Amino acid sequence: MLSITATSLHAQTPPRLWRLDGPAKPGEQAIAPAAPWNAATGGYESDGALSLPVAEGNWLVTVDIGSDAHAGTTTIKAENRRLMLDRIASTKGQHVVRRFVVHVHNATLGAVPLNAPGGDHVRLTPAQAAQRNWDDRLTLEVLGPGAAVRSVKVEPAQVPTIFTVGDSMVADHPTEPTGSWAQFLPAMLDDGIAVANYAESGATLKSFLADLRLDKALSLMKPGDVLMIQFGHNDQKANWPQTYAEAGTTYRAYLAAYIAEARRRGVSPVLVTSPERRNFDAQGHIVPSLGDYPRMMRELAKEQNIPLVDLNRASVILYEALGPEHAPAMFNDEGRDKTHYDNWGAWMAARIVADQLRGALPALARHITSAPFDPAHPEQADIAPSAAHSSQRPLGN
Repeated sequence: MLSITATSLHAQTPPRLWRLDGPAKPGEQAIAPAAPWNAATGGYESDGALSLPVAEGNWLVTVDIGSDAHAGTTTIKAENRRLMLDRIASTKGQHVVRRFVVHVHNATLGAVPLNAPGGDHVRLTPAQAAQRNWDDRLTLEVLGPGAAVRSVKVEPAQVPTIFTVGDSMVADHPTEPTGSWAQFLPAMLDDGIAVANYAESGATLKSFLADLRLDKALSLMKPGDVLMIQFGHNDQKANWPQTYAEAGTTYRAYLAAYIAEARRRGVSPVLVTSPERRNFDAQGHIVPSLGDYPRMMRELAKEQNIPLVDLNRASVILYEALGPEHAPAMFNDEGRDKTHYDNWGAWMAARIVADQLRGALPALARHITSAPFDPAHPEQADIAPSAAHSSQRPLGN
């Protein structure tokens, strides 16, 4: 049963409201158009994204969408392009109020006790440390034709959290056009639950431990939270000897350790099988590329009575429904990348996960706002692109 436990240090922080469309009213702060980022008051990043100074934790964000001058369609992304609101329409002069929860975290782990092993920070590369997922600010992108936000209110959110761990198929990608299901999942949930994405491109079950990413996520978990675990694409690489995990032995054992760490904290583990790569045979069927890894995860879920989201099987249905001609359009690098999704692919993968999560963990069902989705019947999605773009593919494949 999901519960709400107020344990975070930011729990007593009073609400703050930032006025974006003019002078501040009593009890508000104003941010002028194009005012540069300031650690005390907030402001705009070089790409136009709005950043607000907040501490680590879950934050309930209330936005007043619309303009007195024109109509518009507003999409809002948080941190590393995490989709929060999708295409909210407003007419001239209309006020549309929407709420969502954003998880903000940094890389600190606290002091290590004397003579104890470990580290006081998550081990990040310089490129990772520069991403918006690891700073002490809440960053929002306001996107779309005529997009406008009058004000942003931020207050502590005492809600359950879905922690997601995994590789590039799960990670919040900082630049267009790559996307993942966990990056789009928040748009399919209500404001009664948070998504905290700790996944990273190139990660394996072993490297996730070595980089102290699991330690960071575990340090913030509370009873009633959920841990969604998806690994496999990189664990299967025997040519990565330090992080290779053989499917029937070490892969199962490491998954079991993650599960045990969650359960001893009162957190519900959920296993997610890895989506397939887009390799069609001559008959238009997907050629499996993940070996025994999906099967081993299914068996472990059954043995330990753990909810399972079978994204692997659903992804095959989805690709084959689109066929070799149309399926490349849901993949990164204009389809040349056969592993990673673009926005459309990530959207449909998130729809699959949300739909299956509704049945796999019924306690979450009331928080899922998206309609049921059948991967045999793909749907269109037109996601407003972010400013940041890169032709570099994510680590792993």
